[in-house]
Amino acid sequence: MKYSTNVDPDKTAKAYGYELHCSRKDSMNLANAIKGMKTENAKKYLQEIIDMKRPLPAVFHNKKRAHQKSIGPGSYPQKAARYVLKTLENAENNAEYKGFDVENMKISHISTYGGRIIKGSMPRAHGRATNKHRKTTNVEIIIEEVE
Repeated sequence: MKYSTNVDPDKTAKAYGYELHCSRKDSMNLANAIKGMKTENAKKYLQEIIDMKRPLPAVFHNKKRAHQKSIGPGSYPQKAARYVLKTLENAENNAEYKGFDVENMKISHISTYGGRIIKGSMPRAHGRATNKHRKTTNVEIIIEEVE
């Protein structure tokens, strides 16, 4: 696993979600929404999405997406939000282990991209089969302490 950016390890903490079984498109929109937030605010935001109290605005891949009240195209990507929240909590735990003040951390870098494709097939009529591949998502989060 390699991170897509180089940072000073004395000022930052990292976490990496590897081959998560969630939507790449929803993960991209989540990463765009919480980039630059403080970790406590980001955790509350993700929890509101999981509880379906706040919709996530769709900035990327928003064609034919249902419109939500007061935000336009959006959705409630609960599965992706759970995985991103878990990765963010891992980054906070790594920061606590390094001795940083967890209350005073912000997300300096977050990116999501495609992981490995798990190949599979689905049986069809007359002895045929159709490919049924499952795509995975990689999520990397880097948090830093705010002065």
